[in-house]
Amino acid sequence: MTDHNHENFAAGDEDHIGPDASLLIVDDDGPFLRRLARAMETRGFQVETAESVAEGVAKSKGRPPKYAVVDLRLGDGNGLDVIEAIRQRRDDTRIIVLTGYGNIATAVTAVKLGAVDYLAKPADADDVFSALTQRPGEKAELPENPMSADRVRWEHIQRVYEMCERNVSETARRLNMHRRTLQRILAKRAPK
Repeated sequence: MTDHNHENFAAGDEDHIGPDASLLIVDDDGPFLRRLARAMETRGFQVETAESVAEGVAKSKGRPPKYAVVDLRLGDGNGLDVIEAIRQRRDDTRIIVLTGYGNIATAVTAVKLGAVDYLAKPADADDVFSALTQRPGEKAELPENPMSADRVRWEHIQRVYEMCERNVSETARRLNMHRRTLQRILAKRAPK
């Protein structure tokens, strides 16, 4: 009597993915993009890649994918444009957003535009796969060691500071914070 279980095991990933396995990955980090594309192909996706907003938008218009992984910061602009291009043509695409730390506000905007989740880079293939295939209503588990509140606040202050072109007075005004307090925070190292 032969055991057919090992065949079912290999087909397990496809069950999660469903009949339409088209996946578009948009990231301008070439080596990361190719690594992730290979990893997703081995998990049963039919992968298209794009290294820019322009290429991502063009591919979304041509063949809007069922799944997408989009980096928010791309060399030629913002990944939100790719999300909008996909959403204009298809409303059932599961979109995961990749974001560097300190970009959580943009990730929240992405979720409002219709992304299902965001992952902080560097995300690995398992994280991306779980996020793409989790059932609606399922929540990804909390990371083992999420950023502390102090660290999140520090990242936010740094981001506003950069956006104000490192102008302390303007940053303090926008954050509604005393200038001296801000200078003390900026002088310290990043909290853990």
